[in-house]
Parts: sequence; C-alpha cells; structure tokens
Amino acid sequence: MSTIYFDPVRTFEGFVKKMNEFAGDIEKNVKQEVRSFKPRADIFEDEKNIFVSVELPGLKKDDISIKINDENVLTIKGEKKRTDESNDKNTIRNERIYGEFTRSFILADNLDVNKINAKFDNGVLELTIGKKEAEQAKEVTVNIL
Repeated sequence: MSTIYFDPVRTFEGFVKKMNEFAGDIEKNVKQEVRSFKPRADIFEDEKNIFVSVELPGLKKDDISIKINDENVLTIKGEKKRTDESNDKNTIRNERIYGEFTRSFILADNLDVNKINAKFDNGVLELTIGKKEAEQAKEVTVNIL
C-alpha cells in the first residue's frame, strides 16, 4: 500500500491563484469594453496667453462644442462616431475608442474669456486664451485731520 500526502493549504493556495488569474482575465476584457473616450490635452502659457491643445483624431470641427460657463469652467464636448465600414467584415481586434467625451478645465481669474480663439487642424484643437492686463496698484493719499 502506498502513502499519499495531502497538503490542504498548498491545494487551497493553488486554487486561489487560479481564481485570481481567471478574475484578472475577465477584468481586463471588461475594462476594454467599458472604457470611455477621453482626449489628451496639453496646456502651456506665456506672458500674454494660455494655450490648450487637445488631440481629437477622427473628428470634424462640427463634432466639437466649446463653452465657458459663469464659473469660468471651459468645457469641450463632442462625439467620436464609429463608421459602419466593418458591417460585412469579421472583427479580429478593435482597440480604437468611440463615444461621447467631455473635458473640463477651470480657468484662472486672470484670463479674459472674451479673448479666446479656437483652431482645429489635423485632429488637434488649439485654443488660445488671452490673459487680462494686470491692474496697476493704485496709490491713494490719505489726509490726516
């Protein structure tokens, strides 16, 4: 008669490891399906302006809306629509992201929202927002009575 050694802890650890790998595989696939389109943005400044550059590949300027509300929040909205080119084809891999997007930025108080220019070229939205002129400190003389 042969002896069989059974280590329940080792067996349980192996089971947990396999379940974690399985859950990780499911999670990776789910994340790819539910992720949303969030365009990348760069913001720069010089002495007179703030520059916002947003990557929007595959969009047209009519697909984009830019608004600034009363609380100085700049909001860029749009939608990247899927083309129906692949209806008669089997998809092997789909990595591009589609759907609606919103990007919001709180603007500093020293920006003049009336001095904003937008340019859209080759899938890149470029905004230039002028800074307000710095107010000169006023000096008031007070007479002593």
